[in-house]
Amino acid sequence: MKFCAVICEYNPFHNGHKYQLDRIREESGCDAVLCLMSGNFTQRGDAAVFGKFRRAAHAIAGGADVVVELPADFAVAPAEIFAQGAVRIVASLPSVKALAFGCESGTREDFLAAAQATLSEDKQFKAALKENLKGGVSFARARTQTALQFNQEIDEALLTSPNNILGVEYCRALLSLKSDILPLPFPRKGGGYADSSVLNNFSSATALRACMKEKTRKSKKALKNNLPKDVSRDALAWRPFPYEQAAMCALASVSADTLARTTDCTEGLENRFKAMAKSNPEYETMLAKIVSKRYTLSRLKRIVAANFLGIREKEVRDSMEAPLYYKVLAVRKSRSEEIFAALKEGAFPLLVRKSDAAALRKDTLACFERDILANDLYNALTGEHVNEYQTVFVE
Repeated sequence: MKFCAVICEYNPFHNGHKYQLDRIREESGCDAVLCLMSGNFTQRGDAAVFGKFRRAAHAIAGGADVVVELPADFAVAPAEIFAQGAVRIVASLPSVKALAFGCESGTREDFLAAAQATLSEDKQFKAALKENLKGGVSFARARTQTALQFNQEIDEALLTSPNNILGVEYCRALLSLKSDILPLPFPRKGGGYADSSVLNNFSSATALRACMKEKTRKSKKALKNNLPKDVSRDALAWRPFPYEQAAMCALASVSADTLARTTDCTEGLENRFKAMAKSNPEYETMLAKIVSKRYTLSRLKRIVAANFLGIREKEVRDSMEAPLYYKVLAVRKSRSEEIFAALKEGAFPLLVRKSDAAALRKDTLACFERDILANDLYNALTGEHVNEYQTVFVE
């Protein structure tokens, strides 16, 4: 069996995702699609609109063959760690031959060249990076500026557009691991990553989440036009839940010293969070008071989400070094036997039953226990009672 892997969130799964999966089947040369999907919390720093098992089932109905969970430690991390953790999992499976990802522009060769350029961080590069950081921009932006200084042939769009940034990070991770997995960039169809405009058919997930909250006749029509039928049905029945308030409570209850141990919470940012959260107890207002050129909104929201889940940087670094696992969320029933056989050939253990966790190493178990906590917290927010130890079989 040859898998083409897709690293995804599907928040929610929409027509653009289905279009991508259809193209992967046609063009990848692989005979199955494996999705490595964030659980109940996303890299944007949000709680997912639907729980991970439901989103995984949507993906299988939309064309995937198996959905494996990306551990929470990596799901709410910055792009570099998100990509490294995800690629490490897919690269550990000998049956994964290709890695597909959406992009705004660029060819496979462009992405590999940009990745190689940003991997070559010698003393001169690091000195220039330090100098660029003095300009008050984010680390990602400073690294982009530095890479362009040293290699003017790189297309700047590869290092500045959201999906392209992740694509470069995936290629960096593949090169670092010396993996022979083939990167497959696919141009996005329809709305861009953060495009809030509602289109007739291929709106972005950002726009569709806004439609789910609006509950107007126009927004309901947009959901029906932009989502597969099973996802549309769930989206129309969706009700908001109090993640933002809960996240603010978690900020209020944590000490500044503990908050400072969260990934990307540097340069005294923990004190800014504590002060602004106390004087601005509304989530969006608090974030608006802190956001700047250096501290992007996505970075701030990831810190808040990681704090809510109790994930600290040392734990993430430990998970990067530990043997991981394949937690299957959903699988195509007709192919489940051969898919599970292929997963068992990987370097990490397969988690299907509760008893499987008993064989995990201590550091690996700690990572998985944070996934369990994330599921428990999501249940508390939504009022659902979703069992962590299950796999959804979809016809």
